[in-house]
Amino acid sequence: MTPDIRCVVSRHVYAALAPFAPADPRDGFAHAPPYPDIAIAAGRRTIPALRRLKRDSGGRTFTIYLNKPANGLSAADLIVAPRHDGLRGANVFSPLTPANRITPERLAAGRAAPDPSIAVLPRPRIALIVGGDSRHGAYGAAHIAELEHNAASLLAAGRSVMATASRRTPTALRERLQRILVAPSGCFWDGEGENPYLSMLANADAIIVTGDSVNMVGEAVATAAPVYVVPPPGRRIKIDAYLTALADAGAIRIWSGALADWRRAPLNATPDIARAVAQAYSAFAGPRR
Repeated sequence: MTPDIRCVVSRHVYAALAPFAPADPRDGFAHAPPYPDIAIAAGRRTIPALRRLKRDSGGRTFTIYLNKPANGLSAADLIVAPRHDGLRGANVFSPLTPANRITPERLAAGRAAPDPSIAVLPRPRIALIVGGDSRHGAYGAAHIAELEHNAASLLAAGRSVMATASRRTPTALRERLQRILVAPSGCFWDGEGENPYLSMLANADAIIVTGDSVNMVGEAVATAAPVYVVPPPGRRIKIDAYLTALADAGAIRIWSGALADWRRAPLNATPDIARAVAQAYSAFAGPRR
């Protein structure tokens, strides 16, 4: 299917008060006809428009909200909130990981035709997936030095290291990784051209990912490679709960500075989320389906 994507652009006051404020009139296009059978929203600023869409459609649109809504269970017909958020309710589905676009087919395609910058790297190849600062904590000099040391140690041990950063990655960390991850055994995506992120995941013999992003960790465990997580800086109660659950499921190990020989099965909650949506919509739509 081709989705109808409606991106809200709420003005400052409406955005600041979301999800408790009414929908910004400027976002009227988001809840205007034609009314969809199913509407999926993500981000607190979308909730006012989602609720308005539900009302204006006469209740015919089945609404879904991703993540834990600040305004409670009334935010949508179905709420898909990660298990570590601790939300409970009859209309809540709580997967271990968020939905993602990592599928066995995409990974197989990435292995069959790896990015040229990755294809030339000798095995074993280690993917280093780096996040960065968040509202819970920032990467200081010690954290940056530790990640640089980890990358250098892997290279010195005869591994290839391919790394990609995010928009949140501190400049100092980018520069240090870019300086040491050079040919013939290093590769750092500098932001030019297409991000080889998927190719890194597909061709990694092991993955080391910083734990500041639930999504990055969730995408890493969707592969079959051993996954090590570097605990993030700062306050991280929910992140710790998430990582503990993944460790208990055998999906990750906390990075201790050394690789181990272990195997694991891919863990991807996306098909489970899709089934939960299908079942909830079937019960909602009934004979109208």
